[in-house]
Amino acid sequence: MFGAIGTGILVLALFRLAQPIFAPLFFSLLIIALMWPCQLALQRKLPRLVALFITLSLTMAAILALGSSVAWGLTQLGHWLFLNAERLQAIYTVWADWLEQHGVPVMGTLSDRFDVRWLVGFMQSMAGRLNSFAGFAMLVLIFVMLGLLEVDEFGTRLASPSAQPHGSRILAANRTIAAKLRRFMIVRTAASVLTGLVVWVFTLGMGLELAAAWGAIAFALNYIPFIGPLVATTLPTIFAVGHFGSWEMAVVIFACLNVIQFVIGSYLEPRLTGASLALSPFAVIFAVFFWSFMWGVSGAFIGVPVLIAFVVYCEGSPSAGWLAAILANKTAEVPDA
Repeated sequence: MFGAIGTGILVLALFRLAQPIFAPLFFSLLIIALMWPCQLALQRKLPRLVALFITLSLTMAAILALGSSVAWGLTQLGHWLFLNAERLQAIYTVWADWLEQHGVPVMGTLSDRFDVRWLVGFMQSMAGRLNSFAGFAMLVLIFVMLGLLEVDEFGTRLASPSAQPHGSRILAANRTIAAKLRRFMIVRTAASVLTGLVVWVFTLGMGLELAAAWGAIAFALNYIPFIGPLVATTLPTIFAVGHFGSWEMAVVIFACLNVIQFVIGSYLEPRLTGASLALSPFAVIFAVFFWSFMWGVSGAFIGVPVLIAFVVYCEGSPSAGWLAAILANKTAEVPDA
């Protein structure tokens, strides 16, 4: 028992230290699981390398579209902040005076150092980090290319007699994981598109500027459970304070955006996902925050897929079946009496 715990700690420490390699590797495994049906269908009609080129092109287009939507939204926000810096500074001064009059002193360091230019620079740096995602994406592309070329050979090696009985178990688990990941990402993409459209329509109807940017940010960040929707609702709320100059409107926008996120993320999406992908909410939250601690934004994005793969492997192991029962929402799979 203690040996297994120590081995697990060492493996996690290796993942943490070797983030530049393992984060793109895990991300590429997710993409391979998602894109392999496309590659298989294409190479039945086209030469293998031509099919691989088309699959990689579609993959890069999807990654660039996702990253560019956030970068574009943050860039638009930073440009608006730069143009309205004096207005925001005046609003801050009014709020600080109001707090002072009602017995809520503002910290001297915050009052002295507050500068809207710092906020503008912060938003632009976030957009710059997203734009510098090209290096990460290039390494992922290399892993995906090599992986797609070896899927057939890897499956043959696992099915060989010398790899039994473990090879057949791994092969069956990998097929189950790939099917679940494809279903998960299809539902997540549909929910993200719907969230982005609803947020765009709502902010446009409320008269909040940069409605398209809020919709793009909500669409992209919805792929990250809990953390993404929180950021996608907090940013427009803070922006609404400066835009309307009223905390009442900010509260209304914050409440409505949370209702939108709750209805789509907590009601509609679980119904579309189904019981086969039902996971413990605590396990999902832990996976997102743990892998975001390990690998940052990329870890937060693949935290749930890693959890899905872990649960499937535990289900296939007699000694770890109890762990899968804890992490998965088994009550959703029990039929009504």
